[in-house]
Amino acid sequence: MNKLHNSMGRALRGRVTGSLAGVGAAACLAASPLTLAAEDKNLLLIAGPDSHGPRAHEHEAGMKLFAESLEGVEGLTVTVVAGGWPEDEGLIAQADAVVFYADGFGGHPAIQGERMALLQARIDQGMSIGMVHFAVHVPAERGGAEFQNWIGGYYEDGFSVNPMWTAEIRPHSSHPITRGVGEFSVHDEWYFNMRFRENMEGVTPVLVATPSDETRDGPYVHPPGPYPHIQAEKGREEVLMWAVERPDGGRGFGFTGGHFHSNWHVPEKRRVVLNAMLWLAGIEVPENGVPFEVDPEAEIGR
Repeated sequence: MNKLHNSMGRALRGRVTGSLAGVGAAACLAASPLTLAAEDKNLLLIAGPDSHGPRAHEHEAGMKLFAESLEGVEGLTVTVVAGGWPEDEGLIAQADAVVFYADGFGGHPAIQGERMALLQARIDQGMSIGMVHFAVHVPAERGGAEFQNWIGGYYEDGFSVNPMWTAEIRPHSSHPITRGVGEFSVHDEWYFNMRFRENMEGVTPVLVATPSDETRDGPYVHPPGPYPHIQAEKGREEVLMWAVERPDGGRGFGFTGGHFHSNWHVPEKRRVVLNAMLWLAGIEVPENGVPFEVDPEAEIGR
């Protein structure tokens, strides 16, 4: 079952029968409602407002695409919320896992007002949480320590970097998130040099790549750099996606790519994020990963 909440927080309930990227409210409302079984898992996908112009940071279109790809997964209910935060905060109380795909740093929707406290209370109860692309970036003094606890690390301004580069990506381990995912190459804004927990304690690298010397020499997207501490590590493998299992029973992940909407047509890139969402929600990841069809019409976005 998928549910879509628009930016005004109105619920559109029922099983979606077509592409979420193109389905209208009337079609959703006309769908037959299904009863949520007690053992079902609730996955809440929170999309921030779109930014950067068409084809980039298309958070809502991306989350709708993920929801469509997860349609039919037995035991999973997916709810998409646009606008950066649910008007009905009860959705967070009901969620087994929540994923943010949104602009970050000082404008990160998760750190506004008392929202971190609300999320922390649910995380203390075992709720899992994941962050995609800019959503891994928070101020060190507001969210840094929490993100290290919640997902294992974060993008720290002036320490981490955000160049546009073609990453030759390799799965690092046999983690369930990597099922059905082989090596792949994608040009994107891949962040690296995250501020992880001390000694990477409890952090499992999922995807890695080795930036070229030219990538380390800059320019980065912002600030353009280069940073001497990044240049000094030429030849070092970098973690682009990671996962944690917390002592409270919850799980977390961070994924640094996701700038260009069109890149979600790359099967490995979309599959690894879908796998992570299933794993986050406590659903067994299929041996060959989440199956889905790549629909070119769904890649257009806004």
